[in-house]
Amino acid sequence: MADTTTIVGGCGHVGLPLGIALANAGAKVTLFDTQPERVAEVSAGKMPFLEWGAEPELTAALGSGRLHATTDPTSIASAEVVIVTIGTPVDEFLDPKVRMFDRAIQGLQPHFRAGQLVVLRSTVFPGMTDRLIEWLDRIGPAVDVAFCPERIAQGYALKELSELPQIVSGSSPTALHRAKALFRLLTNDLVELPPIEAELAKLFANTYRYINFAISNQLYLIARKFDADFARIHAAVTYKYPRLAGFPKAGFAGGPCLLKDTMQLAGFNHNSFPIGQAAMMVNEGLPSALVEHVKATRDLSRDCAAILGMAFKGNCDDHRDSLAYKLRKILTLECREVVCTDPYIADPSFVSLDAALAKADVVFLGACHAEYKDLRPQQPVIDVFDFLPKTPAAAGLRMAG
Repeated sequence: MADTTTIVGGCGHVGLPLGIALANAGAKVTLFDTQPERVAEVSAGKMPFLEWGAEPELTAALGSGRLHATTDPTSIASAEVVIVTIGTPVDEFLDPKVRMFDRAIQGLQPHFRAGQLVVLRSTVFPGMTDRLIEWLDRIGPAVDVAFCPERIAQGYALKELSELPQIVSGSSPTALHRAKALFRLLTNDLVELPPIEAELAKLFANTYRYINFAISNQLYLIARKFDADFARIHAAVTYKYPRLAGFPKAGFAGGPCLLKDTMQLAGFNHNSFPIGQAAMMVNEGLPSALVEHVKATRDLSRDCAAILGMAFKGNCDDHRDSLAYKLRKILTLECREVVCTDPYIADPSFVSLDAALAKADVVFLGACHAEYKDLRPQQPVIDVFDFLPKTPAAAGLRMAG
């Protein structure tokens, strides 16, 4: 096992939990990050984002002397293992930004040195691992390259890093052996794949989930069209019926991964991916569809609408690609006023939960935070998730469930 590991992007959502887990498993880990404020926060034992149960683990890792954070890029050259948490983003047209990934890797290359193991951890466009291998073979240095995708649920990374199998791939038998030695610190349950298959495995997993959410959302909208209760139907068909155990409830399918990875898979298949593209239209169109349903029952132009929860999912502080913000934009055009609240997101434009409920004429649930579980607003409630208790006001609007 290598003596030292540097994680590039080490104070981010992917890198920091992994660094904490590796350090507490016995590795010596450096978290390299270009954001000084995040490095200072982590060095002080504070998590820069919500990760349940992480701060005691961070404190233990720092106290052991096996974990530290820095903005110094020379930490890359001094490591035996370099884990890169830079993925392939998509642009405003939902096309993969391959050149951005290339530029990021080119910026790191001067710090690589011969003999290192370079591990790609974030989602990349299929073929990027082999592309990196070929590029480094041409210009050097001679390093081993592995792709080992993360598959954790945000907020529960430390728990899942040791509970879930780790997919590992490598550019050579030696690279694969070294990658397996690294991730055996977390679990002995390893799954070996060639790099292209490991890349597709990550995309397939997120795309499958995204499409399944779209199926539920489409069925929800069909049920609403006929004034039927989707939640009641869902409860009926899943009750003691194992073949529908994976049938999700309706709700917003946002966040930094699912849509992006579905569109990357579409791009990889030359934009011939009709089921994925249809899923995108359903999921991204859900906020607008909800507002149109409400407009059929009331004049929103006279209303103040409150959105409860702006994170992309419940019990989370990450608002990246949250559909609650798309909902806010639509309601801003339709309503007299829109107020937003979220217990996990610090935003000066947000109001407290009490203030939001006091001002609202109509309430939209944007994220299923535990703090809302027992709320019974007196106003009409639009709860696509079927999360809040049923109320007469909600039933009168014919939108909850």
